[in-house]
Order: sequence, then C-alpha cells, then structure tokens
Amino acid sequence: MKNIATLIIVFISISFLSAQEKTINNGHYNTSKFRQLKQDLPTPNKQHTASGAPGSGYTQQQVDYVMDITLDDVNQKLFGFEKITYHNNSKDPLSYLWIQLDQNIRAPHTKNDEISSRPTRVLYSPKQFSNKFLSKGFDGGFKLQEVKDSQGNELSYKVNWTMMRIDLNEPIAPGASFEFSIKWWYNINDYFIDGGRSGFELFKDDGNKMYIIAQFFPRLAVYNNVDGWQNAQFWGTGEFALEFGDYTVNITTPSDHILNGTGRITNLKKLISKKQYKQFLKAQTSFDKPVIIVSQEEADIASKGFSSTTKTWTLEAKNVRDFAFSSSRKFIWDGMAVQLESKNVMAYSLYPKEGNPLWEEHSTRVIANTLKEYSKFTFDYPYPKAISVNAARQGMEYPMICWNRGRPKNGIVSDRLKKGMIGVITHEIGHNFFPMIVNSDERKWSWMDEGINTFVEIYAEEKYDAQLFPTSKYPKNIIGYMSGNQDNLTPIMTNSEDVKQFGSNAYHKPAAGLFILRETIMGHELFDYAFKTYANRWKFKHPTPADFFRTMEDASAMDLDWFWRGWFYTTRNNDIGIKDVTTYRLTDKKTKRATDFLKKYGQNINKIPASLYLISDKSEDYTTPTKKPQELKILKKYLAANNIQINDATVPNYFYEIVFEKLGGLIMPIIVEYHFEDGTKERLQYPAQIWRKNDKEVTKVFTSSKKVISIVIDPDKQTADVNEANNSWPRQKENKFESFKKSNIKG
Repeated sequence: MKNIATLIIVFISISFLSAQEKTINNGHYNTSKFRQLKQDLPTPNKQHTASGAPGSGYTQQQVDYVMDITLDDVNQKLFGFEKITYHNNSKDPLSYLWIQLDQNIRAPHTKNDEISSRPTRVLYSPKQFSNKFLSKGFDGGFKLQEVKDSQGNELSYKVNWTMMRIDLNEPIAPGASFEFSIKWWYNINDYFIDGGRSGFELFKDDGNKMYIIAQFFPRLAVYNNVDGWQNAQFWGTGEFALEFGDYTVNITTPSDHILNGTGRITNLKKLISKKQYKQFLKAQTSFDKPVIIVSQEEADIASKGFSSTTKTWTLEAKNVRDFAFSSSRKFIWDGMAVQLESKNVMAYSLYPKEGNPLWEEHSTRVIANTLKEYSKFTFDYPYPKAISVNAARQGMEYPMICWNRGRPKNGIVSDRLKKGMIGVITHEIGHNFFPMIVNSDERKWSWMDEGINTFVEIYAEEKYDAQLFPTSKYPKNIIGYMSGNQDNLTPIMTNSEDVKQFGSNAYHKPAAGLFILRETIMGHELFDYAFKTYANRWKFKHPTPADFFRTMEDASAMDLDWFWRGWFYTTRNNDIGIKDVTTYRLTDKKTKRATDFLKKYGQNINKIPASLYLISDKSEDYTTPTKKPQELKILKKYLAANNIQINDATVPNYFYEIVFEKLGGLIMPIIVEYHFEDGTKERLQYPAQIWRKNDKEVTKVFTSSKKVISIVIDPDKQTADVNEANNSWPRQKENKFESFKKSNIKG
C-alpha cells in the first residue's frame, strides 16, 4: 500500500508539474491594445527627448544659397549658377555631401519607367501612340556643367539618379563651413504633357506660357541625428526633406513678365510701372479687400508684346527650406494685408484672365483666412507674404508660394468649382506651416505634412464658408476607406513610397484621426494646447513621428498610446455594437435570480436581512405591476431613518443592463444616446479605457426615472464606426433594398 500511495503521490506531482510546465510554455507577451507604445518608438535621447521636445543635444545644418537664374522663354530652358555655403552644425566631421537632383526624375530612361507595372492598353489615340512608341520623349534632367570649390577647383562627384555625392578633399569639421558652386541648365517640361509638380503651361490662343518653377536647383539633402544623410531617391510620391537657410536669388526674365516667389523682391520699384507700384503700396494697408496691382487690361497688353529685352528680379529670403517662383506676362496680380496677433503679413494672388471671375473674388481672401486660422492653431505666420498662383491641374506648395488649380469654364463658376478652388488654396497655403516651417521628413512620412495639414484645413475651410465646408462630414468621410479590402490597405505609419491608396492613407485618415482626438477623445482645450506645443517646439526644426506622439501626450496628461497604435500602426477599423439589452425593475420580493445566486455561494436567501431585488424583463414576474422604488416599504423605512430627502423625478424606475460588443479591431470610446418615452434624450460617453480588461464586450448599467424606448451608439458618427446595422436597440429593420445595397458594397 505504501508503494502504491507513493506512486499515486508521484503521479499527482508529475501531473501537476506537467500542467504547470504546459501553462508556462503557453505563456504570452502583453498583447493588450492598451500596452505602452515605448517598444515601438525610438529610444529617447538628448536630441529627441522622451517628452517629444528637442533636447539639449539637438542640432541641424544650415545651407545658404546665392543664385543667378535665367529663364529662357523662347526655348523653355532654365540656366542656373549657385554659390552654396554649407554650415556643419553637427558634432560629426563630414567627408562628403549629398545633393538632391529632383529634375532627374524626368531624365530619359528614368527608373520610374523601369519599376512601373502596367498591362498593355486596349487602345491608343494617334497622339498617345506617337508619344509612347514613336517619340524620343522629353529630354529632362539636370545638365551639370561644373561643380567647384570656392577657389575654382573642380570637385569630384558621383551622380546616382536623383542624388549626387560630392567627395571632399578633407572633411568639414564640426562647427565649420564649406563653400562651393554648381552651374547647370535643364529643359523646362510642359507639365500638361510630361507631368510634374513644376514646368510651364502653354496658352494656345495667344502663344504665351506661364511658368511654375520648383526643384529647379541642386539642393542639399538633410543630415541629422536621426538618419544621418537623408538621401533616399526621389521616386515621385515621397516629397522633400530639406535644410533651412538664407537665399539671395537673381532671376532674369523677359522684361514684360510679372514674377513673384519665395522671399522679398528687393528691387520691385525698378521692375514695374509707377502706377503698379502705387497700387502695390496701397495693398500693404488694405485689410478688408484685395487691391489690384497689375490689372487684366495691363496683362492683356503685355501678352501681345513678347519682349526681346530682359530684366532681373532679386529676391531675398531668410530661414526657408526651399525656393520657388512663378513668371508670366499673362499675370494679373492682386494683394491685401493680413492682421495676425503679433504682426501684419501680405497675401498675394497671381492668375491669368482665364481664372476670373473666381480668382479675383476669392483667392487672396482665402489666403488671408488660411493664415489667420492656421496661426490660431500654431503660431503667427513668420514670413512676410504668402502667394497663390493659378496653375491648371496643380496643387503644390513651397515656402511663401503655391500653385493651385481651379478655372471657370466659359466664365461659369459652379459651386463644385468654387469649393475645389477654395479647398486647394487653403490646403497649399496651409503647407507653409506643415512642412515648410514644422519641417517633417516628407520623403519618409507623408502623413506628417499632408495629414496634419489636412486636419487644420478642415477648420480653416469651415471658417471661410461653413455651408460649402461643413465639419459634420468628418470623420464619416473615412468610413468607406477603412471598411475596404484589407489587401489594399496599409497603415499610416508606412513609408511614403509604399503606401496604397495614397490620398486616403496620407491625407484623410490621419486628418480624421486627429479630428476624433480633438472633438471626441481629448476635447478642444487639451488638444489645442498640446497641438500648439508641438508646432512651437518644432517650428524651423525636423520633427519625427515619435516627437508628435510624445508631445501630444506630454502636454495633455493623456495616455494615447492605444490610439496611435490602432489608428496609425494598423489598418483595423471601428465597429462597436449593442449585443443585448436587459431591462430591470426594483422590487422587495425575493426573486429566483437572487435565490440562485446566493445558493451558488452557499447562502440561504431566507437568512439574509430584508433586501431590494431587480426583476429582469426576461422574468415571468416582470409583467406584474410594480411599485415605484420610493414606495417600497423597506426603502421608505431606510430613507426615513436616515433623514434622506429625495426628488421623485430623479429616482430610477428603470434599470437597463446593456452589453456592448466590439467587433472591430480598433479601440474607441462608446458614445451612447438614450431616447425616452417622453421624447427627450440623454447622451453619455464611456472612455476608451472601458475596454482595458475585455477587448470583446463590456456591460454598463443605465438607470432612469423615465422609460427608454431606444438606444443608439455614436448617433453623429463621431468615431468612424464602419457598421451602423448594430448601433441601435431595438435593432432597426432594414428594407430589402437597403439590405441588397449593403450586401453588394465592395471595399
């Protein structure tokens, strides 16, 4: 027996150990959607701190340019010579420099064609066939003529498609500067034919051209303490990463052209007529409406001249990350002053007569509104001016200047055209703040400029015209995208070149997420303070995504890791529904539910003190007439003994146990609206943290003195819930047509 007993004990021990070992082997990491984001974010350091602010060791380079540019309007060529001073403010010696050659994306046999994956077309127009198979194509790209140091010695360099490495004879020491020069030219593209963010537009009726010139000079790549050299190739989607610096740019054009661009025109008085200059001065003090500086009549006269003489415009800009300009003899020019909290700045528009009457009425006013509204969210616009240029089929931004589409057809302005034009101007002018000043890396993270900018744009547009731009469409506008085919979705935190559905991913989803944060999760006061803190911490600097995430939490005392992870790092969507609702009433009679509950724990209901019980609507006793809670003897006795006064109107007569289920992968607050029998409503919001312990379903009890006839989740669609069918109780019955539509919707 002793041996058998020993064997039994040993067997039991082994079984216990095996079970314990099995439990250990089946252990898991913290998979909670509320786990901290620290394991996903880069380790904080002296450059980019744990608070999201620049640290004591933060440095960034400065690059200054002096350029002489000639615009050849006859042959559509641009010739340039630049002297560059590179200031090495880092603590690292630099043995080479990387230069961006973005025009090379249009060079013959570009790599973009090599990576393009498209089947053959089923048909071609003669023009399409000729351009595709018979034409030599556009001879684009930089034609480098010389690269020299300040003494005129040739510098060794290597061109790798859109990047050029300049090899230095000796490293640039920390704190030192290096001066060198580059001479080049290139053919300016007709962007109607060859595409692109810059180029020229031909007006066939009079033979004139309008130039929108950008990425026109070899530009230094960013060197920082996050990536070292940011020398990723320019494939066309991910835009630009650039250093700040001071510019002096001399641009020679035909003498009948009107030009404007980044920086102040220092010799303007010599370049335009006395009448025009008088109007220019008048615009500086006109805060209520734009002043016409160059009229349509004057532009029409210039458009017929095609002058063979030239003039040179000199522009100076301080602390900008890029430079662009626009020039044409067709330009009408108007402007007005904009009063910000701490200063006045100028808003200008350049447009051909084809842009009227739309542009004369709205463009400059939209600029003024945008500067004011963005300044409220961030900081007062620091530059002296902002310019909107009417360029067909465009929407692109540079410091102080941008190209914007929108032209009437036969002088007719539809609401759709007006809305599109106001929207694109607001967006592109807004880019002066993100990323022209809050200088994120567009080559890697498009959402940091496009998404954040689109978010502020929502409020600026509403301020300009609330009927055309109601904020009620947000964040509903993203539901279709987020409920689509997962194979065609990528997280927001995806490199710009790898993003699928770029517009929704880089623009609308991040904007909708920030809208939800401000309107639903954080509230205006906390969000606005944190957002402004981020903008001011990182203006004229290079922020990373982690700096944004950390600052928003640091300045608000809100743990938002669950939100960043779900909305930015995954493609999950939000689907919260009402799974079940049970109604209870109060009674002093013992119920089977209470009896069974106490019996389960070894207690006899007859031996406990007199109590109050809840009767479920699923119980047979529920239909029995019941008294109001304050009429129950046991409760009346307790209230009297304790001298508790109650208001009959607030005593709960109804108790509702609601089970909410989370079918989608995203964490979101639960917004619930209760509709009562007397026609009134009550809305409650349960924070997202309600899902901490159970990611599938949670239960809440709602009490009321009035009978609830219906319950609705997220009635205003504040959380981008992708499935309305489960958002109400009692469940709404769909008609056959609606059911058919939903079953045939494809992502």
